Amino acid sequence: MSTKELFLEIGCEEIPAGFIPRATAEMEAIITRELAAARLSFSEIKTLSTPRRLALVVKGIPAVQPDAEITATGPSIKAAYDPSGNPTKAAIGFARGQGVDVAALQTITTDKGEYLFASKHETGRPTYELLTEMLPALVANIPFKKSMRWGDQDVRFARPIHWIVALFDGTVVPFSFGTIESGKISRGHRFMANVPFPVSSFSHYLDECERHFIVPDPEKRREIIRRETHRVAAAVGGHLLADEELLEQVTYLVEYPSAVHGTFSPEFLKVPKEVLITSMRSHQRYFSIVDANGGLLPGFITINNTLTEDPSVVVKGNERVLRARLSDARFFFEEDQKVRLDDRVQSLKKVVYQQKLGTSFEKMERFKTLAEGLADQLNPAVKSQTSRAAWLCKADLVSGMVGEFPEVQGIMGREYALLEGENAEVANAIAEHYLPTQAGGELPASDIGAFVSIADKLDTICGCFGVGLIPTGAADPYALRRATIGIISIILDRGYRLSLHNLIDRSLELLSAKLTRPKEQVASDVLEFFRARFINLLGNMFAADAVDAAIAAGFDDLVDVRARIAALAQFKTHPNFEPLAVAFKRVGNIIKGGVDVPVDPSLFQDDAERVLYEAVRTVRASADGLITSDAWLDALTEIATLRGPVDSFFDKVMVMAEEQQIRTNRLALLTTIARLFGKVADFSKIAG
Repeated sequence: MSTKELFLEIGCEEIPAGFIPRATAEMEAIITRELAAARLSFSEIKTLSTPRRLALVVKGIPAVQPDAEITATGPSIKAAYDPSGNPTKAAIGFARGQGVDVAALQTITTDKGEYLFASKHETGRPTYELLTEMLPALVANIPFKKSMRWGDQDVRFARPIHWIVALFDGTVVPFSFGTIESGKISRGHRFMANVPFPVSSFSHYLDECERHFIVPDPEKRREIIRRETHRVAAAVGGHLLADEELLEQVTYLVEYPSAVHGTFSPEFLKVPKEVLITSMRSHQRYFSIVDANGGLLPGFITINNTLTEDPSVVVKGNERVLRARLSDARFFFEEDQKVRLDDRVQSLKKVVYQQKLGTSFEKMERFKTLAEGLADQLNPAVKSQTSRAAWLCKADLVSGMVGEFPEVQGIMGREYALLEGENAEVANAIAEHYLPTQAGGELPASDIGAFVSIADKLDTICGCFGVGLIPTGAADPYALRRATIGIISIILDRGYRLSLHNLIDRSLELLSAKLTRPKEQVASDVLEFFRARFINLLGNMFAADAVDAAIAAGFDDLVDVRARIAALAQFKTHPNFEPLAVAFKRVGNIIKGGVDVPVDPSLFQDDAERVLYEAVRTVRASADGLITSDAWLDALTEIATLRGPVDSFFDKVMVMAEEQQIRTNRLALLTTIARLFGKVADFSKIAG
C-alpha cells in the first residue's frame, strides 16, 4: 500500500519562548493518539518550531484507513430477553448503539455467563477525509500556560493565528480555525523576507524557509547559536560562559540567529560578577565572556533575529541599554554597603513572609534554632558558625540590590558579609543555604550551609502544611516539592544519619503557635510528602519494587533507606533471591500480623522445626551485627541461607496444627523469620 506525507504549519504572532517546547511535544502526542485511534500507522514524525510557527510532519501514513472488524460485548442474556424470548430495551439499545439489527446479535460465553455480542465490518475511510476532522481538533487542543482570544473569534491560542498550512500528499486538507482557512501559503521572516510563499511538501518547505531566512528546526538553531557564541568569544580572546538554560531560551526567541559582540566599561567589574552576569542574562538575554581563569571580561554576546548591514548600530543600542542596567547595579552595590547586615536583620521584622506564618524575622528565628539543633547532632564544632549564618542569611532580602535583582539573593549576602569582614565559612553558607535551586542542581559544599538550607526548607514545608497551604497536582506556589527534594538530596549527598520523623516534629514544635491544623496530622502529611518525593527520586535510580519494598520496612533514616534499596536491588541478581522472596511471601501470607509470643523449643514435634529454629538463631545473631554496621548486602546474603531450612519446614510441617499451643508456637517461629526479613525490606512488595 502506498503511503503519504502529512505536513502542518500554524503561523502566528510571536509565542513566548517558554511555551514552545511543550506545545510541540503535545502536538506530536496528540497526532500520534489520533492516528492510532483511527488505525493509521506512520513511519516517522518530527516537529519544528520558531516564535512565529509550530509545525509537524508525519511520514508513511497509508492513503486509506484499513478495514476493521469491530466487536463489542453487551448485556447478559438474562437482561437481554424477557421470559417470552423477546428482546428487552437493553438488547435493543445495545444493537442500536452498535449500528446493527437485534437479529444480528450473537451470543458469547464468558466466565461470568452468556452475553450478547455484536460484530460488524467497518470499511476504512480515506485518510484525507479523516484528517479534515483530526487537524482542527489538534490545533484547538495544543495546551499553553496562557491562551488568548482575538478579535470577535471564539477560538483560543497562545497568540493570534495568521495562517495555516495543511497538506496531505501535497493536497490541501481543508478546515478552518476561527476565521483562518487552511491552505498551502506560508510566510517568510518578519523583517528580512516578510512575503508569502507556497508550500508543496515538507522538503519544499525546508528549501523555501532557507530562502526566506527561517531556520525552522530548533535543534539546528541551537547549534548555530552555540557555534557562533563560541566563535565570537574566541575572536575577542575569551571563552563563552556556558549557560544551557539561556541557550534554550534564546533558541526559541529567534527565527534566524546571528551573534554580535558588545562591550561595557571595565569600571563595572568592581560589582560582583554574579550581579553583572545576572543583569546581562535575565534582563537582556546576553551571554557572558570569561577569561581562562573564569574571571568576567567586560564584554557580552547578544543573538539577533536578523542580519544587519551595519552591526555597529545594533551593538551601540545594546551597549546603551546594558550601561543603564549596570549603572543601576553599581549604585545599589555602593548604597547597600552603607548599612550592615546585622542592622538589616532587624528590618526583617517589617517583612511579612506569609500572612499566617508571620514575618521573615520570625521564620529566621525558627529555622535558626532548627539549624543549631542539626549542628548539635551532626557537627557540634560548627554550631556557632551555623547560628551566625542562619541569623544573617535573609538580611540581603531587604537590600536595594536584591530588590532590583532578586536572582542574586544569597550571593549578595555572601558578598556583603565578606566586605564586612565576616568569617568566610559563614559568608559562603549564606549563599549556599538557597541550594539546590533546581532538581539535580548544585548542593551546599559545607555542613554550615547544609544545616541552614535543610532548616530553612523544612520550616517552609512544615509551615505551609501546618496552615493548609498544601500543593495540588496543578499548583505548588511555595515550591514545596523542590524544597523537599532539596532536603533529601542534601541529606543523601552528605550522608547525614538523622531521624526524619524527629526533625519534622521539632520543626512543628517551633511552629506550634502558627499551626491551624492538628500537629499529628501535619506531621503525617509532611512525612508522606517526603516519602512520595523520595520514591520519585530513587525510582529513577533503582527498580520500583526494590524502592517500595525497602521503604515499607522503614522510612526514617534516609541514608539507611537508600543503602537498603541499593543492597536489595543488587541482591535481586542473587540466584537464591527469587525462591527466598517466594518463601517470605508464603510466611507473610500464613502469619498475617504475626504472634507476639516467644518460641518454645520444647513444643517442637518435627526435626524440621528444630533445624529451622537453630538456623534462625544463628542467622539472626550474624545478620543483626551486619545490620548494625549497615552491611545490608551481607545481611541479605546471610538471611538467604535460611532458604533451605524454610523450604524443608514447609514441606514437612503443618503450620496450622489442630492443637492451639503447637499452632501458635509454629506461627511464632515464622513471625521471628518475617521480622528478620522485615528489618531489610517488605518482600511481599517485590514483583514476580
